[in-house]
Amino acid sequence: MKKKSVFARLFAGLLLVTAVLSMSGCSTVLYYHPGYTYSGRPTPPSGLYQRVLVTYTTNGSSGGAVMLDGLRDLRGNIQNTVTSFPIAGFSSAYPSKILNFPEQTRGYVYGLTDGALTTINYSTEAGTGTAASFGAYSPSVAMEPNATRFMGAVYSQGVLEVALSGGSYVSLNLPGVNKVVMNAGNSILLAMVNNSNTVYRVIKLPQTTSPVLPPGYIDCEPLTNPVYCVVPVKGTFDHPVDAAFSTDGSAVYVVNCGPECSGTTASISVLQPGTIQVDQIPTVDPASSAAPTSMQTLPVANPIPTPGGATVALSNGTNLYVAGQQKATTGSYAGLWAGNLSTINLSTYTVTSKVSISDGNHTKLLFADNSTLWVGANTCATGVRAATATAELAATGTTDAAGNYNCLTSVSLAGTTPVATIVPTVVQSSTNPTTVPYPNTDNNQYYYGNLTGLCWVQNYNKVYTAYGGQIHAFKTSDNSEIDNYYLTIQGTALDVAYMDALTNSSN
Repeated sequence: MKKKSVFARLFAGLLLVTAVLSMSGCSTVLYYHPGYTYSGRPTPPSGLYQRVLVTYTTNGSSGGAVMLDGLRDLRGNIQNTVTSFPIAGFSSAYPSKILNFPEQTRGYVYGLTDGALTTINYSTEAGTGTAASFGAYSPSVAMEPNATRFMGAVYSQGVLEVALSGGSYVSLNLPGVNKVVMNAGNSILLAMVNNSNTVYRVIKLPQTTSPVLPPGYIDCEPLTNPVYCVVPVKGTFDHPVDAAFSTDGSAVYVVNCGPECSGTTASISVLQPGTIQVDQIPTVDPASSAAPTSMQTLPVANPIPTPGGATVALSNGTNLYVAGQQKATTGSYAGLWAGNLSTINLSTYTVTSKVSISDGNHTKLLFADNSTLWVGANTCATGVRAATATAELAATGTTDAAGNYNCLTSVSLAGTTPVATIVPTVVQSSTNPTTVPYPNTDNNQYYYGNLTGLCWVQNYNKVYTAYGGQIHAFKTSDNSEIDNYYLTIQGTALDVAYMDALTNSSN
């Protein structure tokens, strides 16, 4: 009996082990955590590999940052045992802008109301302190990926600030400065001034006990032993507001806002990078007729007119895409602005197409999956599209695509001519309306509001946005919106960035 009892117990144990193994073999592994991700980056504490970083404010003056699961479109984990993934030790005064460097596994968040640029370590998912600090409400900041040099446009003080890693600051007097731009190679530092037709650049003087100030300089600092100077760029500009760089580094495209900024002609000025690098010290006053120009010689006139408007540009190596607005001068909408995306062929330097996009101030351009280009804007409900909606409702009681005045545009680049779609698609009608899928807290059924953040979840056919103060995600395959019930966050979403992009240029 004893032998049989032992055998029975062993047999029962074997059955139990077999059942457990069988059950384990059929179960799904929800999260797999290798030592390193596909990019060779360390697996982060959250265990998420497609992380979307979101900055937000809860009271209009301060805020924080959280991560979303960009693969599963969740703010927590699948089991709901973790309801959110905050960035540890991070807080910011109105974190309005993310500077995203996934190759360096770091990001930097700019706090508008205190001017601090705070570092986020993507490997540890934690804030690591202030990298640089500029004046409160500075309209523009820039830096290079390795965080050795930072720039800030301190508009309220009329100062262009250059900061070095480790805390050394140089303040260059440049009244009205409101935009700074730096290339990834840390060799070109540009600045633009409000309501001006001049582009400025920063130069670094050779280290010597008796530095020679360059001709035509605006300011050189420090006064006792100058290191940096700001000088004008020799070229032709019309209210420049931004600059983009070619994919191969052979050209700089200055975006001339023109009429949209009270100027004359919207255009793109194409510059020679070698003439405006930080170590190129002018020997002739740039304002002099004898000074060599920085403008490239093109087969057409340079600057290149872009009648559709120009406030932001992006190149894919073949074309330069330029977004902006053009004022209607005749008809029932005379005096109102209409948004356009212009395509400039970089072989012929001619505008090959112009398509209607959302109205408003265009600030975002981003390539994504499925041969799409996404355009973001703000203050979109005051232009031709909103006026069209009002007229259509009065005439027929129903709007069409021309009366959709939302701030996000998806542009298909798959064909010979770009095709633009305002996202989300809405139709105002008293009988058969099509409303926004997931209204924000204002419960506006037809208008999400300003587009302040945009990122591409690379290779997963989706883009994430901070749209009207909340998170909205869209499929790049058909522009449809992904249910954001498990994506919405507490507070007002200000910006988004894809932390796990393959390259810095992806977002």
